[in-house]
Amino acid sequence: MEISFVVAEVALAVVWLLARIALCIRQHRVDWRQEIISLVMLVNVAIIMRFTMFPFSLVDGQVQPLPFDAAKAFPPRLNLVPFAEFFTYDSMGDTLVNLIGNCAMFIPTGIILPIACPRLNSFAKVVGAGACMSLAVEIIQLPFYTRVSDVNDLMLNTSGVAIGYLVYARARRLGHKRHLQD
Repeated sequence: MEISFVVAEVALAVVWLLARIALCIRQHRVDWRQEIISLVMLVNVAIIMRFTMFPFSLVDGQVQPLPFDAAKAFPPRLNLVPFAEFFTYDSMGDTLVNLIGNCAMFIPTGIILPIACPRLNSFAKVVGAGACMSLAVEIIQLPFYTRVSDVNDLMLNTSGVAIGYLVYARARRLGHKRHLQD
């Protein structure tokens, strides 16, 4: 069985849309600002899903499907030893793509989360929520034999969330100072 990238993205969009409609019905109103922020978060999650679940290389310009084969899924490909796999790539370029890519991919999450969820109003809360998102990705990857669930990815993704939150907090502080000067 294979899961198409397009099918996965459409399924994500449908679930998001149904959840947003249900929320608007429950609240008896539409908060367009919140809907735009929610849409930005959806795009963020869709991009994370693209790069964490589907093979990185394109074939004939197409994103390759995610294969599932129960006979190959177990035991799952899992690395629980921190730093063990950091430098096992074919080249230093591949190592840097892994290190920088896993971190950079989650920087927008650290910026968007405190805007989308006002209760996430501290570094610890945002980083904790981002770590949970990254952990969810690693758990979802477990049954797919072409993917590897890796503690290093969890650490790098969480570092990206932390960097993103620091960018958000700095921008907010600067905006607040500018507002006070006006």
